[in-house]
Formats: sequence, C-alpha cells, structure tokens
Amino acid sequence: MIDSLDLAARTDALTIEDLRARGGLKWTSVPPGAIGAGVAEMDMPLAPAIVAALHDAIDHGTTGYLPPALAAGVSESTAQWQARYGWAVDPADVHPVGSVVTGFRILLEYLTDPRAPVVLPVPAYMPFLTVPATAGRELVTVPMKIVPDGPDGRDRRYEFDLPAIAAALRPRSVFVLTNPHNPTGRVFTDDELLALAEVVDNAEAMVFADEIHAPLTMPGFTHRPYASLSAITAGHTIGGTSASKGWNIPGLGCGQLILTADDARAAWDGLDPFTKHGGGVTPLGAVATIAAYTRGADHLAAVVDYLAAGRDLFRAELADALPGAHLFPVQGTYLGWLDLQGVPVDPATVAERVGVHGVDGAHCGMPGFLRVNLAMPHPLLRQAARRLGLLAAS
Repeated sequence: MIDSLDLAARTDALTIEDLRARGGLKWTSVPPGAIGAGVAEMDMPLAPAIVAALHDAIDHGTTGYLPPALAAGVSESTAQWQARYGWAVDPADVHPVGSVVTGFRILLEYLTDPRAPVVLPVPAYMPFLTVPATAGRELVTVPMKIVPDGPDGRDRRYEFDLPAIAAALRPRSVFVLTNPHNPTGRVFTDDELLALAEVVDNAEAMVFADEIHAPLTMPGFTHRPYASLSAITAGHTIGGTSASKGWNIPGLGCGQLILTADDARAAWDGLDPFTKHGGGVTPLGAVATIAAYTRGADHLAAVVDYLAAGRDLFRAELADALPGAHLFPVQGTYLGWLDLQGVPVDPATVAERVGVHGVDGAHCGMPGFLRVNLAMPHPLLRQAARRLGLLAAS
C-alpha cells in the first residue's frame, strides 16, 4: 500500500527524463526538456491493487475478448462505487463501453433522437466539440458565465447561463453536463444542478452526464451524481463515468454508461450485440476497473491529497511569476484553467515560447485561455509556473 507521504516522495523524485523514459504520451509527445501539461495523464504511481490485478490477469492469459463475468464485475463494482456518493445504482443499468467518449458517440448515434441538437456549455472538453459532427448531429454551444467568487469576491468561477441554455434547448435535445468540469475545474452544487434540471425538464430534453472526474473531487467539495438528485433527473439522464482518470488507467479501455432514463434503456436493449459490446472494452481494462472501484479507495485518497497540494503550490507560484494570468479555482479534476488575456499572449504560442505544453483554450471553444495538467511532480509544477512567468517579458 502507498500512503500519502510515500506517494508524494516517490512522485516528487521524478524528473522530466524519468517521465519521458516511461514512454507515456504526455511526456514523449513534447520535445526533450519541455514540460508535458497537455495530455490528461497523471504521473503518480499506479495503485498497488491495480498492479497486482493486472499481473494476475496476465499470468492467467486474460487477453482475449471481454468475458461476461468481467463485464458483470464492471457493472457491479461501478454500482458499488456510486454508493459512495449516496446513489443506489442497479448494476443492470451499468454497461461497459470503451471510454466515456465512446459512450457519448453511442448515445448520439443510437440512444437519442438523431434530429435533435447537442447543446454544449463552453469551454468544454475537446472531443465534445467534434464528436457530434461525426455522428451527424447539430452542435449548439452556449458560453458559461464568469462570476465573482471567494469571500471578498475578488476570485472568479464559472456558472451555467440558464437563460441561454433554455433558449438553445429543444425537445429531445442532448445537453452535455460535465461535472466535475473539464476544463474549468468546477464541482457544481446541488442547487445549481437542480436549477439546470428544471430547465432541461421544461424543454423536454435529455442530459449526458459526464462524471469521469468524480473521484478527483477536491477536499471541501462534494460530488453528487446528476441522475441521483431526483426522479426527474434520473428520468432524463444517460451517465458516463470511468475509473480512467481517478486511477490513471485511460489506455486500458473501460468506461461505463449508466442508463436511468426508460427511453435509453429501451434503446439499448434494442441494439445489436456488436454495437453494445464492440466498443473497445478490454479485459485488462475491466480487471483494472474492478480493482480500482473495490480496492483502490485508499490509494485514490493519497492521490487527491497530492493533487490538492500541487494545485495550491502552482496557484501561489503562478501568482508571483505571472500576476497578469488568472487561475480559476480547481474544485475537482487535476486541470488548471488559465485566463491569459491579461498577459497578453496567444496561448497557441506558449509551448514554443516557454516550453510548457498545455491545451490552447481555442480547442475547448474559448480562445485566450490555456488548460494545464497539474498532475505532475511538485518540483515540475513549480518549474512550470516559473516558465510561464517568462511570458510577462516576451
């Protein structure tokens, strides 16, 4: 078992060269010496329970197609994990899919009205801006509001623009809810979600609730699954989740759709087996997911502690190094959302200028911003902030 102190020490000791030597995409997709802060991977050690489960699966040759017993294990362990949020999920409503994005595509192509638009608050996770077109769906983007935050109102946070969402929704529309929110870091409150639910219900629309970052809710904040809030939310929601972000196993291929809307259940039941089960779920992904949800809670707690400390360190360092930038409060996820409009500098040039490779906010539907992955060793976070500080002189 890895406790918080051990995890922190082992992670802090990692250098850029160590991380490149691992061979992961985040660090090998950038030039030597650069800081990889774009791809959503974490640099912390893998949970021992997952390591042991994967070794056992390999030893037993579990590398064929996904067997029914493992699929059932994913459904049962997902439901067990959701109970931590106070949500009693029927395992029969949980369906393994290759990833949350794969589940989103299945939803758009088979589970909802193909003539109805997709309504997406922006900024948004990049694939949500592109996948609707591949499914032949109209995309309507609705900018979120930036409002004062903090005890003195000097900070800022994002909120839904409910009147604008109401104007965009039509009957059978699919509203995309990401909570905790990628890239802004918000964890929405019950009151915010219930107010959104009223707008969705009045429009006779649907919700795709992407809750993949729920395990990475920061201390002091509470994640509530949207579908769990009421019979109304359950009745118009298709949920997407995964252990991939909380336990850093995205390459293993195992997400979950949670169907609580009767129409979605009926549509799923009518799908052919290949569409249901040909979405890229791997047996090793299933094994890792089950281990994460059933034996990975202590490791996750250590990870969240490390991420929270890194968030605070980066925020303090950035305030000194680049006071013209604004880092929005990270309530969940490990993603920092930087407003660079006050610097000013084109975020698309940051990587070339200072060697910090994040995601240009234009790819999230919001030019002038930069998404930075904070799930790296704390010494490298400090270095990233100092490099960003060089933008003030460029």
